[in-house]
Amino acid sequence: MLTKKTLFFVSLFLCGLNNIEAQNIQQPQTSATKFSSSRVAEFWQQIEDIFNDPNFSSSNWGVVIKSLETGEYLYKRNEDKFFIPASNMKLFTTSAGMLLLGRNYRYKTNLYINGSIEGSILKGDLILQGTGDPTNSERFNSEDIYKVYNDWADTLIARGIEEITGNIIGDDKDFEENGYGAGWACDYESYWYSAPTSAISFNENCVDIIVRPSDIGKNAYISILPDTRYVTIINKVVTAPKGTVTDIDVYRDRGTNVITVFGKISIDSDEIKTYATVTNPTQYSLIVLKDVLKKKGINVKGYAANIEDENLTLDYAKLTKILTHLSVPLSEIIKVTNKNSYNFYAEQLLKTIGLEKYGFGSVDNGVKAIKKLLREIGINSENMIIADGSGLSRLNLVTPRQIADLLNYIYRHNIFPTFYQTLPIAGVDGSLALRMTRSKAENNVRAKTGYLGGVRSMCGYVFTADNEPVCFSIIVNNFIVPATLADNLQDLVCLRLANFSRKQ
Repeated sequence: MLTKKTLFFVSLFLCGLNNIEAQNIQQPQTSATKFSSSRVAEFWQQIEDIFNDPNFSSSNWGVVIKSLETGEYLYKRNEDKFFIPASNMKLFTTSAGMLLLGRNYRYKTNLYINGSIEGSILKGDLILQGTGDPTNSERFNSEDIYKVYNDWADTLIARGIEEITGNIIGDDKDFEENGYGAGWACDYESYWYSAPTSAISFNENCVDIIVRPSDIGKNAYISILPDTRYVTIINKVVTAPKGTVTDIDVYRDRGTNVITVFGKISIDSDEIKTYATVTNPTQYSLIVLKDVLKKKGINVKGYAANIEDENLTLDYAKLTKILTHLSVPLSEIIKVTNKNSYNFYAEQLLKTIGLEKYGFGSVDNGVKAIKKLLREIGINSENMIIADGSGLSRLNLVTPRQIADLLNYIYRHNIFPTFYQTLPIAGVDGSLALRMTRSKAENNVRAKTGYLGGVRSMCGYVFTADNEPVCFSIIVNNFIVPATLADNLQDLVCLRLANFSRKQ
């Protein structure tokens, strides 16, 4: 039987408490009285029937369902075949982030003066040194997109600075210049889910585009946030008659910040918010910072520029540090990453791992660190392809068993309570908010979902009717039926697991 102490903590997990210390969790003990081979055989056949659905006769299912109490496989199918995992790649990135950096890791962004302060004048440059913080956005700042920059401006004002004679220079050398993942489709580049990475970022390297109806037949009203001239908006959205289905899309010309917003919006529609990525995120961040300083009454005579453009070599020991901005803890960043499957945070984290472990934030260094970790925990990392941190790339190849082995390791590690809280909860939040509602799987299944064209994945944890902990890895590739059919089969398996009992 599970110990009383373990059952106590499991119940706390299911109530959604966030502050359970992993060292207090005892490992479950195998109980012969619960084992029933006939029950497992019956369950195996039921799951086999589910995955033999004729809608997927030309597709490939890869599945591992494993008891975390007994170590027994309750079901396997193509467990060692390669599959494109889609966003379940984030399980490797985010767990590695916690294991290698620590759940309390915080990004540091430094603001320096390269010059001197004379009276109310900063004679010299303002230097922004970035290390990859992805959280300078409204998401982590009380829905205030400008909060971090306003706080920085207030710090300068408190130092009596009213004018900067030089430039605002961004040092983003800690990350590689290429902000896109290997294998990313070029027609994704305009969309928020493929925002480029950068050592200096603002608003997740996107602009918010707000569209409101005007008069029928006329162009809609469009505004952007931040209100910046860094991007150029071409308005091709037409206001349509009442009852028309609103359909709005965006396209950014490659290598530019010219964004076309097109489609139609019904005259009776509420405002619609969409998003578009920017090119050169560092320059974007600096220009917005300069605008904020101006609005706060600090006159900047120079311009905003990347350190590479200025050909500067800085000795930070000789500069004056104005402030160090700390991000929220990594555990909070990973919660956003996993629950809502935000690619930008996963890609930033992959390069951060590379920066912290090998001194430079590149995909290669991040992958190198993760593969080394996987080898150390007993997963053959040579028998997989990690192309990015988010799973947006179709070049990623992993096996269902590798994901299940990772989940099994995490369950027995002291990061488990924190990591468990980052996963979407069936029927409650994140990408599972609308799935498995009003069932025994609701508020029980915790799993990361993944989706690309022809790919659907879901991997995570569930407790059976006997309160037995189980991990599962379910991936389907190469299907052409609606993705909801794949979701339904995955959900059905989770429901069977939530209702599964070994008792006669």
